[in-house]
Amino acid sequence: MTGDEHQAERLAPLVGRALADADLDAYADLLHPDVRWGAPGDPSPPCQNRAQVLAWYRNGREAGTRARVTETVVAGDRILVGLHVTGTPAEAALGDGSDRWQVLTVRDGMVADIRGFESRDEAAAAAGLQCRDQDRA
Repeated sequence: MTGDEHQAERLAPLVGRALADADLDAYADLLHPDVRWGAPGDPSPPCQNRAQVLAWYRNGREAGTRARVTETVVAGDRILVGLHVTGTPAEAALGDGSDRWQVLTVRDGMVADIRGFESRDEAAAAAGLQCRDQDRA
């Protein structure tokens, strides 16, 4: 196990707790100063540092968006986070909200990259997970 893989194991429950509690101060402590967040494969994602990621969460929270953490799964130096999101116009149109996934990559003991997915299978593949039934925590 590499250092970043060990750190991902350590960070996963902290990430889950910070997101579940909507505790941006706790989440900030887990984010690399140059963390990047965007769509899979986007070489120039819209969030390119800790302040921008935290502002995105803060703005969503102020607009009424809520997310319930449904799972955290560690795969090497990555953490797959499942979320059930409510409170956005898109989720309101769906009725009961929608499920979303993020893959967080750990470098130097901190979350350095976050990618958002609408499909768990795509997120699991990006995280390097093989079998849906075996990787659920």
